[in-house]
Amino acid sequence: QVRLVESGGGLVQAGDSLRLSCVASGFAFSNYAMGWFRQAPGKEREFIGTIIRGGGSTYQPDSMKGRFIISRDNAKNTGYLQMNRLKPEDTAVYYCAADPKLHNLAVFTTDKDRDVEVWGQGTLVTVSS
Repeated sequence: QVRLVESGGGLVQAGDSLRLSCVASGFAFSNYAMGWFRQAPGKEREFIGTIIRGGGSTYQPDSMKGRFIISRDNAKNTGYLQMNRLKPEDTAVYYCAADPKLHNLAVFTTDKDRDVEVWGQGTLVTVSS
């Protein structure tokens, strides 16, 4: 069964750090680009960034650079999202995604044009002020 399972979410205070994990199973994770998204209540899904198959490069919109750091460990079939200096406006459900085509997880690809193959179920991050 093809799956992505996120973990690490929870309730934190503003200024705290949190690391989310995304464990892949049922497919060759190392052959897939991996991305992170979030969706806050009542808002559209927001793209956080992507890491290429080998993990050598990441791509993020300018609004997500600095506090959000994406990494992966292909030996563990796991991707990570390190979130620092969290703010109440970072409260959202965070999703990981994987696709063999980088285009589907690219910064310049609009959400309606994404055809991502695998999605996680999401993990809730709540940041209190």
